[in-house]
Amino acid sequence: MKPHVTCLMISSIDGRLHPSRYTTSPDGTREEWSAVYEGLHDAVAADAWLVGRVTMAEMSKAAAHPPAVAGSVARPVHVAATADSYAIAVDRSGKLHFDKGDVGGDHVIVLLGSDVPDTHLAELAGDGVSYVVADAADIDLAAALDALASHFGIRRLLLEGGGGINGSMIAAGLVDELQVLIAPALDGGDGVQGIVSHGADGLAGTVKLAFRSAKPLAHGTALLTYDVHPA
Repeated sequence: MKPHVTCLMISSIDGRLHPSRYTTSPDGTREEWSAVYEGLHDAVAADAWLVGRVTMAEMSKAAAHPPAVAGSVARPVHVAATADSYAIAVDRSGKLHFDKGDVGGDHVIVLLGSDVPDTHLAELAGDGVSYVVADAADIDLAAALDALASHFGIRRLLLEGGGGINGSMIAAGLVDELQVLIAPALDGGDGVQGIVSHGADGLAGTVKLAFRSAKPLAHGTALLTYDVHPA
């Protein structure tokens, strides 16, 4: 059974993803808005948080260091450790690298496509990183969530972007609720990624959002919460 998935994002009023681009406000600073977001992150009390490759690459900047010979590697699942909290990255092609098995104290699990070479798996295992390899080059996200529940005991998952993985998870019917922290700011740029992205056709006809609550919070922010249902 898949974990319960909450997508939590901070957003400008015009739905944009990157606070570094936001306009300023007399109600608060970007740092204060981020602190409100971190408080919401903690309040969810999830077993794990999940991000896409680009987002994780901002947190782990290690260079590639595969072994000369892979030796024996585990497929499809390698459990390097079990933990109270996990940091999960979706990395279909195996482009992420680590120099230790945790990010901010949360044990790392990487979700990979089937064509990732054994040398990359050996590198991850050598760094103390757990992984789940899909049956195909493209990751079946539903199967990946089932594996996270069965092998790591993850029951509540926090999805935190970027926009591409948010869109893919929502389109696959895997997100149970959406929480958006609205900052009192605009971005306004052309061609700037939003908090959810799913190709040219978007998400019309795939899901329905049911309003649950709107709550004003500190520094001019407001939290919108929706239940996510199939269309």
